[in-house]
Amino acid sequence: MRMIQTQMIKSKSNVHLIAGLYAITPDLNDTEKLCQIVEQSIIGGVRIVQYRNKQADSILRITQSRALLAVCKNYKIPLIINDDVKLCLAIDADGVHIGSSDGDIAATKARIGDKILGASCYNQLELARKAQAAGADYIAFGACFSSSTKPNTVKADLSLFKQASELGVPTVAIGGITLENASEVVDAGAHAVAVISALYSAPDVKTQAMAFCRLLNSVN
Repeated sequence: MRMIQTQMIKSKSNVHLIAGLYAITPDLNDTEKLCQIVEQSIIGGVRIVQYRNKQADSILRITQSRALLAVCKNYKIPLIINDDVKLCLAIDADGVHIGSSDGDIAATKARIGDKILGASCYNQLELARKAQAAGADYIAFGACFSSSTKPNTVKADLSLFKQASELGVPTVAIGGITLENASEVVDAGAHAVAVISALYSAPDVKTQAMAFCRLLNSVN
């Protein structure tokens, strides 16, 4: 299996590695438990965390994102906010990840400055080209496999990762990724592997994260 590649991008004050295990938080309203499992995943080897809770109201989102930011800062792990530039700026998170309906990429990059900007490009290489040209720091393709989180989402062919290598930005694979199929996206050229349920639904999150990281050959 090919060792997962590494690429660097700059955030506000540090250089962060966009490679390896990229954790996306589950819809969990218990903030204390959320912080606990995220911390365990970081100890297990997660390199970047994205806060995503589609069920939370604005007050809970602020509370949870601030709590998670404190956890991430303690381990020097970047926290990315899903789909909410205002929240990212309000808590001074490390970056934001947006989809095609979440705003203009160039305008978002201008608004967040040197924070990290990730862009969902679904199954379209042309979207990835436009995102990179507009200032995205990394791009995501997916769903790579059937996803329980988004069962009706489009399927992304794994050949996209090799095709996107010409863009010179890290690529993130998302959608239905498990320990059983993660090696396929790594071999296809993905720099990072994003997981939700395959990580946070495990009985032992730390052990599960370690298993992913061993598989991805990305443990320091």
